[in-house]
Amino acid sequence: MTAKMAAPGGGSSALVIGGGPAGLMAAEALLDAGWRVTLAEQKPSLARKFLMAGKSGLNLTKAEPAEEFLKAYGAAADWLAPMLAAFGPEAAVRFAEELGQEVFTGSTGRVFPKVMKASPLLRAWLARLEAKRLEVRTRWRWTGGAGPFIFDTPEGPVTRAPDVAVLAAGGASWRRLGSDGAWAGHLEAEGLELTPFAPANAGLKVDWSPHMTRHFGAPLKNIALTAGDITARGEAVISARGLEGGGLYPLSPALRQGAALTLDLAPDRTVEALARRLARPRGKDSLSNWLRKALKLSPQAQALVMECARPLPREPEALARLLKALPVAHAGLRPLDEAISTAGGLPRAALDEGLMLRAKPGVFAAGEMLDWEAPTGGYLLTACMATGLWAGRHAARHGG
Repeated sequence: MTAKMAAPGGGSSALVIGGGPAGLMAAEALLDAGWRVTLAEQKPSLARKFLMAGKSGLNLTKAEPAEEFLKAYGAAADWLAPMLAAFGPEAAVRFAEELGQEVFTGSTGRVFPKVMKASPLLRAWLARLEAKRLEVRTRWRWTGGAGPFIFDTPEGPVTRAPDVAVLAAGGASWRRLGSDGAWAGHLEAEGLELTPFAPANAGLKVDWSPHMTRHFGAPLKNIALTAGDITARGEAVISARGLEGGGLYPLSPALRQGAALTLDLAPDRTVEALARRLARPRGKDSLSNWLRKALKLSPQAQALVMECARPLPREPEALARLLKALPVAHAGLRPLDEAISTAGGLPRAALDEGLMLRAKPGVFAAGEMLDWEAPTGGYLLTACMATGLWAGRHAARHGG
C-alpha cells in the first residue's frame, strides 16, 4: 500500500475498522506484536452490541467438549476449527478472569460473568488496551476504499493507508448499534463478491388468530423444536409477531430455507407414554382441562395446540403423535435488522487460511463480516473473538 499511515513514535502501522469484540481482539494481537494500531469506530463509543448483549447476562461461551462446541457452527465448523482451537471456551474464561471478572457456569453449560453484565469487563479491557497505547478514533465512518481507506470524520474526510488492516465492521443487523453492513458496498466496489446477507438467530413470523392474543409474552418451556434436519431443546416465547427465543434460534439456517417447523411439547416422554395417559377416561372435562390434567400442558401450550391442529384427533396414539410433532405454520424469519446476528458476508473462498483477503494483500477480516453463523449460547461471541485474534495475529506476521 502507498501513502503509509502515520505511526507516532515509529514502528509498523496497523488499522482496525470496528470496535466490537472481534476488532478489539485483533487490535490487542497487533499491539502485543509491537505494532502501532489505530482503531476506527463509526459510533461515538466502542462495543455497543457487546454491551447490549450484556444486558441479558453476557453469555461469554459454553463449557462443553470441543467436538460438541464445533457442531454449533454447522457448515463452517471445519473452517473455524483452528481458530476455535486457538481461542475456545477455556480461553474465553481465562480472558475474562485476567480482566478481573469471575465467571460461573450455569446448568446448561453457558458461562457468564458473576456480575451478569458486560460493562465491567469492557472497561477493564479498554483500560488494558489504552495502557498498550491503542489509538482509538470514534465517529470515523468508513466510506470507501480498501487500501487506502477513506473515512468521514468530525474533522472532515480522512484517508489512511496502513501497512496492514483488519476489517471487523460487523454484520448487517442491529443497525442502531453500528452493524449496518454498509461495508459490503465498499468491498463490492473493489471487485469482491460477497454472499448476500440473511437473518440468523431471528424470530419467526406467525400469523396468529385473535384467540392467541392473551398468550403474547408467554413462554413455551422445555420443548424440542425441529426444522429440516436440525432439532434443538429449549424455550420459545409467543409474541405478537410470531415466535422467538433461544430454543428457536439454532433452527435459523433451515427456517431461512423454508423448512417446516414442528414442536415436541413433551420431549421427555414417548408417544406410547403419552398415549397411555390420553387413553384415561375424560369424563366431563373440556378438552383443554383434559390436556392440562393428563399432560400438565400450560395454558399457552394448550392454546398453541388448538391454534395449529384443530380439529384434534380423538384416538389417543394419533393425538400423542401430534403433540410430539405439532406443526406450526409460519411465514419465514423476521427481517434482517431484527435478527441478533447475520449470515452471509465475505465467503471462505475470498480469504486465505490467515483470514487475509486474497484480492487485497495485507487486508484481513474477522467477526460477523465473515460468512458463518452460530446460535446464541456463547457460540457467537467466542467465534467473533477467536476470528479477531486469528486475523490480528496473522496480520502482524504478514507485515513483519
